[in-house]
Order: sequence, then structure tokens, then C-alpha cells
Amino acid sequence: MKFPRASGILLHPTSLPNDYGIGDLGQAAYDFVDFLAKSKQSYWQILPLGPTGYGDSPYQCFSAFAGNTNLISPEILVEEELLTQAEIDEKPDFPAGKVDFGKVIDWKNALLKKAYERFRLTTSVNLRGSFETFTQNVAWWLEDYALFRAIKRTQDQKMWLEWDEPLRLRHEDALQNAHEELLEEILAQKFYQFLFFKQWSHLKNYANGKGIKIIGDVPIFISFDSADVWRDPSQFKLNEDGSPKVVAGVPPDYFSKTGQLWGNPIYNWDKMRAEGFAWWIKRVQFTLKTVDILRIDHFRGFAASWE
Repeated sequence: MKFPRASGILLHPTSLPNDYGIGDLGQAAYDFVDFLAKSKQSYWQILPLGPTGYGDSPYQCFSAFAGNTNLISPEILVEEELLTQAEIDEKPDFPAGKVDFGKVIDWKNALLKKAYERFRLTTSVNLRGSFETFTQNVAWWLEDYALFRAIKRTQDQKMWLEWDEPLRLRHEDALQNAHEELLEEILAQKFYQFLFFKQWSHLKNYANGKGIKIIGDVPIFISFDSADVWRDPSQFKLNEDGSPKVVAGVPPDYFSKTGQLWGNPIYNWDKMRAEGFAWWIKRVQFTLKTVDILRIDHFRGFAASWE
């Protein structure tokens, strides 16, 4: 596909200013879109919007499909009567100019839990209907992701490789028991994803209406501690116990004399090829539903990956 010559700005939503510890999908994001339009820009390039794990990097996410709930705007939840103004005003003393991820995550998680409790009591047919439609449309990744995050909460957030074998290796009876025991938390995790994608969809539509296109980002490698690897380990080069046989990195070069060890799992390309690269096609198709243009980070790895 050819694109006309145009310009834009790279900015991750976490960098937007607000009073709630981290940039989000609220008013500052809409103001930024207005700024781009007034500046006669054409693109807003973002980094991955997935739920970050250890290190808080958007390139190490718990899922290749889910959204980062830290980006959910508390102010919009107040407008939707899922939170009160008093609840979001009662916030930690966040530092100015940088993100204290520990404080943000704890505070946002507590707010989201309150929002979910209100949702459980709502009589809004539209809200409930929208939630049901969303969960049905993305059940192919959401079911396992919600279960993954629910189990993680019971495991002190340990990576899935450290779980007991029945859960680690997805024994059917263990998964069934987890579904039954953690049903409420699973529903809550689904609701948080619903809120993220609802807010993101509204923001993207607003940007498109202003003539701004969103450039999304699909990292080649994904995090080992992710629902994707736990859900389908056969897609990756793993040992029988789930540990990685090999990991991603690069050999020594002009950029780094000692090379780099990234630690990401390596895809089982032979199996993926035999399946018509179905996982990759789903990933790209889903991402293109949430952005206008796709950037693969970084494409060189497809031509000459190293393990």
C-alpha cells in the first residue's frame, strides 16, 4: 500500500498530562487530537497499548490482544456514573512529570473494582448489551486472557511458569476448577477490557473525524509471561515443562559489543507455517480493527531472526 507524503507525531497515551498519575484516554487525549488537526498533521503514531507486565514496558505485555487498563480514564467513568467524583478525587500524591507505576496500578485497580461493582448492579440494558456483545466478539482471546489474569491474582502475580503444574500445563480439571472458583474475577477482567476498548474506540473515531489516522504497533516478539504463550505453548519453542528452549536476542554488532539478550520466546515457525500462520493473521486483523495503519517492530526480525 502506498501512502501520500504526510507528517505526524509519535506519542504514547501514557505521556499525556493529567491529574491522575498517568496519561489516559480522557480529555487530554482529545485535546492532543485537536492540536494535531490544528497543526495540519495527518498521523498520531502510538506504541503498543497492551497490558504491561514486569518493567512496565509496552513491548512486554500480558497479552498480544488485550488493552492496558491503566489507560482507562477515571473522568469518563464518572461521566458514565460508574464512579463518583469524590472517589477519583481521593487519589495518592502522584509525582509531577513522571509516572509512579506502582502507585498508579494500585489506585487504578481499586477504582476499576468499584466500577465493576456498580456495573453488576446496573439496570442499563444498553450497557449490559454492549458488554455482552463485546465479550462474544472477542471471546477467542478474552476468555483465556481473563482466566490468566484471574489466576495470576491468586498466585501473587507470579509468572505462569511458577504456577503449580496442573495450572501451568493447563490440565482440564484444574482449568475447570479455576473457572468456577474465580468466576467473579474473570467477569471483572472482561469488564475492564470492555471499558478500555470502549474508550479507545471513541477516541479513535474522534481522531478519524478530525482527519487524523492512528499508526499502531505490533512487536514481533511477545512476552513469555503472557496469556498467549500460556494458552498455546505449541506455537513457541518450549520444553515439556513450559520453560523456553531458546530466547530472542541479537549477536554482538556495532550497536552493542556484547550483543543483547531480550528473553522473549521464539515462535515455532514450522508449526505456524503448517497452520497457515493463523495466529499471526488473527493478531494483525485484530490490531487493524483498533488502528488505521500498522507498524511492525521491527520488521528486520522476520527476515533474519536470531535465537
